[in-house]
Amino acid sequence: MRPRLLRHPLGDGFDARELFAALHPEGDAFWLDSGPGGRAFLGTGERLIPATGEVLAGLRDALAAMRVEEPLGAVPLGLVGWLGYELRGETCGMPVRERGPHPDAAFLRVDRLVAVEGDGSASLLALGESWDGELREWRDRTARRVSGPPRAGVSKPAARGPVRWHDTPERYLANVVACQAAIREGEAYQLCLTTEARVPGAFDPLTVFDAVRASSATHHGGLVRIGGTALVSASPERFLEVTPDGVVRTSPIKGTRPRDPRPDEDARLRGELVASEKERAENLMIVDLMRNDLSRVCEVGSVAVTRLLEVESYAHVHQLVSTIEGRLGAGLGAVDAVAACFPAGSMTGAPKRRAMELLDALEHRPRGPYAGAFGYLGADGSADLAMTIRTVVIDAEGASVGTGGGITALSDPDAELAEARLKAAALLAALA
Repeated sequence: MRPRLLRHPLGDGFDARELFAALHPEGDAFWLDSGPGGRAFLGTGERLIPATGEVLAGLRDALAAMRVEEPLGAVPLGLVGWLGYELRGETCGMPVRERGPHPDAAFLRVDRLVAVEGDGSASLLALGESWDGELREWRDRTARRVSGPPRAGVSKPAARGPVRWHDTPERYLANVVACQAAIREGEAYQLCLTTEARVPGAFDPLTVFDAVRASSATHHGGLVRIGGTALVSASPERFLEVTPDGVVRTSPIKGTRPRDPRPDEDARLRGELVASEKERAENLMIVDLMRNDLSRVCEVGSVAVTRLLEVESYAHVHQLVSTIEGRLGAGLGAVDAVAACFPAGSMTGAPKRRAMELLDALEHRPRGPYAGAFGYLGADGSADLAMTIRTVVIDAEGASVGTGGGITALSDPDAELAEARLKAAALLAALA
């Protein structure tokens, strides 16, 4: 008999932060957060780190072993973790010159978790036939731990060194110019150039997530700790959403303007974004690329653009967002969608393969978890993966923040540098 979704209500008045600190003060754990008033999921599980070159097969096998037939209602029971940018070597069949210290993929097998609703009510959710045996023991033990006074934990101050950028401003500007030269020569239409800020020191991921949530809460926030590495993210961009019945969506972001506390100026910046020929062209190129990627695994005629060039506003930026969706072909699932679409076109450029080759030659570094994706692959065939942008990666050596932007023939190099630094600013402030 296949497992089903089990639910045990805990009551009201819960706070996701307090529960995470009480239940998972250390070790492998995750907290997927959809922002103020939204749902949060907390848990842990057995570590799954597939070997390089065998990530897709490893994910398929793990999901097959956990498969349930009933829809789980957007609950991340299955695999929770991240995919690093260098997984492109497997998904695109191209050589990867250099890899960083982090694996191409790291996940937790999750068959139980705590769900916290926006109103403060909480439940224990698990996959099983019934609340018997070890599952009953976990249920009762967890219920006892959360029933006492809150144990929120104390924010730990960082012991940080100076910010060290991989590229000086002059070098980043030169790379923008090099991207534009490649575009003029017909090598690419658009290139997503990135760089990285590294901050040496000792950082507590939960403390950093506190600061990130306070300044930049989004619909795809997350704290994921696996094997000594932590991702702390306030990602505004969904990479892939897959429903249990096979509908797949992607929502690329291209086009950015800063927010302004003055309403008139903020509205002007928003209007400037909507009217920008450069930003609209950049977004449309990625829409076309993602339509092509989805068409490789979707039923003929099912791929469509359902939202085009709409503005989403966040704490620090306005951004242009489009949505493309389709229906997966018979016998195909979420991992096949990842194989067809990863890495996302919004983090490469177009055409994708040549863009990655050009960027690799300019950036001179592995991107690691940054520019990949994080979230979950569900045991019911669903998936919800966000882009690993607006993200801090924390390990034993310190913290890193990747940032960048899309370069076109119409780009202003100084504006591109300013945009990259703007995107990193709130995350670097969180490390203070």
